[in-house]
Amino acid sequence: MSLRTLPVPDGLDGMRLDAGLSRMLGLSRTVVAELASDGAVRLDGAPAGKSDRLVAGAWLEVEIPEPEQAALVVTAEAVEGLVVLHEDEEIVVVDKPVGVAVHPSPGWSGPTVVAGLAALGIRIATGGAAERQGVVHRLDAGTTGVMVVAKSERAYSVLKQAFRERTVSKVYLAVVQGHPDPSEGTIDAPIDRHPKHDWRFAVVTDGRPSVTHYRTLEAFRAASLLEVELETGRTHQIRVHFSAVRHPCVGDITYGADPTLARTLGLTRQWLHAHRLGFHHPGDGRWVEYVSEPPADLAGALETLRAAS
Repeated sequence: MSLRTLPVPDGLDGMRLDAGLSRMLGLSRTVVAELASDGAVRLDGAPAGKSDRLVAGAWLEVEIPEPEQAALVVTAEAVEGLVVLHEDEEIVVVDKPVGVAVHPSPGWSGPTVVAGLAALGIRIATGGAAERQGVVHRLDAGTTGVMVVAKSERAYSVLKQAFRERTVSKVYLAVVQGHPDPSEGTIDAPIDRHPKHDWRFAVVTDGRPSVTHYRTLEAFRAASLLEVELETGRTHQIRVHFSAVRHPCVGDITYGADPTLARTLGLTRQWLHAHRLGFHHPGDGRWVEYVSEPPADLAGALETLRAAS
């Protein structure tokens, strides 16, 4: 991912963002619209939509995927543990296992959700870049749980808009080290790439607005089980926010968790699970919710914590 920053020239004043940015960067309007819908375009620091009007002198920031991503292709490949929770003409809802990425990306050679769906004969929407068609949101490879993929073009458009407008309910379960104080609250802190380690993210002053709500469900001797609801959906948001307040997810060595505690609990990844996903169905608008319970490794670690408390 490369970041381009540039001022809007006088000659493009008042032009739609997708048309103007297409001229400035030599990208197609479709690609620019996709970048904007993914939150990768900012105008004077604020997220910009494809139909927003450009203002001469304003600063544009654009996150552009590396060129090699265009060469990525999806090959049908069975994914062990990938469970279909619901399927209809518009959407497919899955329970994603650990160690599975959502879509192909440079440097990732493991299994993916889109490849697993292809192996099951499930055709998904063609909207989006070739390697992530139908994908409207993502989970880290090391995070398990419920997610939705669009099957129809209508569903892709409607769900992308819903995630963008934050009308989707995203509830996670997380076990964090220590005991957050207060036991219920909100973390409102901007997130962007770590200034020194670009494979990590961090709370930074000029980052993208990020809001996480939480409440404690159980408190153990060394950790707490939280219900976490995301208001925004930044990469690694829960992991970054709780690390920033000195309560990293148990097992999340990348973000400062205690490796000794992780070994004691038999964890090789962060204790984080996408538990419940709710949204207005793109077909008829009714509110639907889908639930996934924590898998064996997380459930076992939780029982060990309970037994020790």
